[in-house]
Amino acid sequence: MTSRRLGARGTTQLARLGSLAEAVETLATTTYGDRVRPGQGLAEAQHAVVDTMVWNLRVLAGWAPREGVGILRAMVTRLEIANTLRHREALAGRPVAAAYQLGGLGTAWSRLALTKDASELRQVLATSPWGDPGDDGTRTIGLSMQAVAADRLVSVVPEAQEWTAGEVALLLARELGSGRGHLPEACRVAAARVVGWPAVSATGLAELAAALPRQARWALADVDRPEDLWRAEARWWSRLDHDASTLVARSMPGRAVLVGAVGLLGADAWRVRAALELAARGGEAGEDADAVA
Repeated sequence: MTSRRLGARGTTQLARLGSLAEAVETLATTTYGDRVRPGQGLAEAQHAVVDTMVWNLRVLAGWAPREGVGILRAMVTRLEIANTLRHREALAGRPVAAAYQLGGLGTAWSRLALTKDASELRQVLATSPWGDPGDDGTRTIGLSMQAVAADRLVSVVPEAQEWTAGEVALLLARELGSGRGHLPEACRVAAARVVGWPAVSATGLAELAAALPRQARWALADVDRPEDLWRAEARWWSRLDHDASTLVARSMPGRAVLVGAVGLLGADAWRVRAALELAARGGEAGEDADAVA
């Protein structure tokens, strides 16, 4: 399954192509070609990349024992969050992309997808493992679900502890950099279980970086301004790819290999999506393309 990736070299080459059309046509000849088609626009092609990953993970779930399915479900929660936020936007009358077809990998998506208004969506969340986000706004739901997902992942997949702590550090940093105000309480509580209350209570990037526990501090190394956060996110995906490769290469068959395989597929999908965006800008080289690798 891990051979079904474009890899760092392939994504760098894709990012440096001169147009989106050329990049999509090239990608359609790879293992992503089951869903990526020549002529697709950027958003459509990026969606198809993730659809390909989801299908691969659903196939993987079919081979895995019950414990493995639990690991997969915990590791793909960001896709259920994406589905839920799109559904929330659709309830507000805004056009959205199609939902990812999670099948048995969903936590509560089959129920959330049936809700008819924002209030009902919040009610279903509150009676699910996601818990009550605090209100029915898109920002509140998204932040609360992200923090709850991280808290759950640390518990179910301890192998992912450092990735997860780093992801929460980035979540907190993005919110501080945006100046959008206080975090929802549900988000604060779940995030504090991962990185501690001093980090959650920080009021600036420097204070946050100093307050993070050791396992999360690496994510904000050399980040002094909100403008630096895109590099930190790229570094997060690179770290995920490196550590997942190590798990797959060094571990005996079992849960560690499964965790590594999911990490590798996720990192590759992120790289390919980023490469398509760079190609759409005219094939940018240099620092942006290197960050994709």
